[in-house]
Amino acid sequence: MAPQKLLCLPSLLLLLLTRLLPQADTRSFVVDRDHDRFLLDGAPFRYVSGSLHYFRVPRVLWADRLFKMRMSGLNAVQFYVPWNYHEPEPGVYNFNANRDLFAFLREATLANLLVILRPGPYICAEWEMGGLPAWLLRKPKIHLRTSDPDFLAAVDSWLKVLLPKIHPWLYHNGGNIISIQVENEYGSYGACDMSYMRHLAGLFRALLGDKILLFTTDGPEGLKCGSLQGLYTTIDFGPADNMTKIFALLRKYEPRGPLVNSEYYTGWLDYWGQNHSTRSVPAVTKGLENMLKLGASVNMYMFHGGTNFGYWNGADEKGRFLPITTSYDYDAPISEAGDPTPKLFAIRNVISKFQEVPLGPLPPPSPKMMLGPLSLHLDGNLLAFLDFLCPQGPIHSILPMTFEAVNQDHGYMLYRTYLTHTVSEPTQFWVPNNGVHDRAYVMVDGVFQGVLERNMKHNLFLTGKKGAKLDVLLENMGRLSFGSNSSDFKGLLEPPILGQTVLTQWLMFPLKVDNLVKWWFPNQLLKSSHPQTPSGPTFYSTTFPILDSGGDTFLFLPGWTKGQVWINGFNLGRYWTKRGPQQTLYVPRPLLFPRGALNKITLLELENVPLQPQIQFLDRPILSSTMHKTYIYSLSAESASEPMELSGH
Repeated sequence: MAPQKLLCLPSLLLLLLTRLLPQADTRSFVVDRDHDRFLLDGAPFRYVSGSLHYFRVPRVLWADRLFKMRMSGLNAVQFYVPWNYHEPEPGVYNFNANRDLFAFLREATLANLLVILRPGPYICAEWEMGGLPAWLLRKPKIHLRTSDPDFLAAVDSWLKVLLPKIHPWLYHNGGNIISIQVENEYGSYGACDMSYMRHLAGLFRALLGDKILLFTTDGPEGLKCGSLQGLYTTIDFGPADNMTKIFALLRKYEPRGPLVNSEYYTGWLDYWGQNHSTRSVPAVTKGLENMLKLGASVNMYMFHGGTNFGYWNGADEKGRFLPITTSYDYDAPISEAGDPTPKLFAIRNVISKFQEVPLGPLPPPSPKMMLGPLSLHLDGNLLAFLDFLCPQGPIHSILPMTFEAVNQDHGYMLYRTYLTHTVSEPTQFWVPNNGVHDRAYVMVDGVFQGVLERNMKHNLFLTGKKGAKLDVLLENMGRLSFGSNSSDFKGLLEPPILGQTVLTQWLMFPLKVDNLVKWWFPNQLLKSSHPQTPSGPTFYSTTFPILDSGGDTFLFLPGWTKGQVWINGFNLGRYWTKRGPQQTLYVPRPLLFPRGALNKITLLELENVPLQPQIQFLDRPILSSTMHKTYIYSLSAESASEPMELSGH
């Protein structure tokens, strides 16, 4: 008889591993209603999770943030999928580079974190239009988040692309996704269109199968319209809320099964012009410990907030338009720069009382860099670059058109007309019916005159000769992500009025500012055409080297007013130094070129430049300095004592 061939050591190890690891057909994550718990592969399981948004963190830093979450004692990560981030135009999909959702899922696997996925289609998240694509508004009569056929057709088309890509990542298929949320806090929307929710639930089931746990999340007031038979009901609330009362309410909708708080708030978001939000460490840890004592599963929102780079911030409507800051630090356990905070160590200590926390220290804070002050030089007035900003030329219309009507989703659009008669006395310039969405920078013959702002009363008076050029630069400050059922169109929604004259015959220039900064910006151009005292929308820039290995840093813009900033062509986000509370912009080290290369910073200052146009890079953020403390109280008489409503996420 021929001797048996011996298995080599690697083959033996492979055989052992395949027998020890749960096979795809034995993997399961289910609700055990008899014992009010989850079962993972048949064993009792409770998740202690944290929210982290891949779209708010540069890809190169994903692994670092996820590792820190795992070392904090978490066993799961929860995150959204923003539709508008992945389908920028109808039928055009982007899952590359920073948008590679599946690379993020792989990083979560490597960090030994299970995944609770929230694919929308609406996500809120303080993200532009709550994750819905702005191109939906090209059909101006569309009813978002309802069974409107136009909306459902777009949703179905998107989910039929996304969900099949998700399918292999489901836990029972060998992946790490244990549960998936349908819609998001639908009960807070007000439409209460249950046929829409049933349609979504049916589509998720058809594309993902029967084994995956589907759930809903709502605040206490939203359970009635947000929950749906066949979807597991979860709730969200923060440390200041009455846990006993809220979980008792949840039991009316989900009588048996584990208690789940899908959004336990570790901090809060910031609005321009209001104070920086914080949540105290004792309040957060006490609430967490009380929930874990009950056996509840908890997701902490946010565990690491990140940054609203570019134009991606959302806005709220609470009696007035409230755009959200560039920083999404959120006072979270892991700071915007990815550093552990005292809140993290306190939370880790609480978790260790209930389940095993990985051994070993958390990584220390990343190296930080200081640089400057650096002087910026004037590149020129925005109007001087129109041929580069809008190479296809303007669109003509008798009445002004919205951003959406000319396919301009984000950023800025210039509206231009000419005075039909001489206006010798200062005459009021205004837009009726709150028709400025969101902020207008007004110029006559290139000279900056002032600002009009949504929901704000500004007295702006103009003079000019017949034929004078009237330019109105409109800024989209972020579409509503929560707080309104109305579509948030941008631009001039009504024709402006000068005195008693309705202004017509408009030229509209959809501006591609990012393209200008990244590709076309001609450094040597227009040097002779600089205004003597620049004001209004103006470009400034400089270059600078990093002399050592560098580190993360925070861009400080003392004396600047409001605008947008790019580093090496990357849109870092908005600054609004004069309004606050955010005074610095986070600059991740990977955005900067290494020692020896020149980095370029470009500013588009929209209003007024300081006498010394300088910037600095600091080694710590300033997020809590509201320059005009009385600003929020000037908007309405009762604002000072008005309680902050929950935003939804």
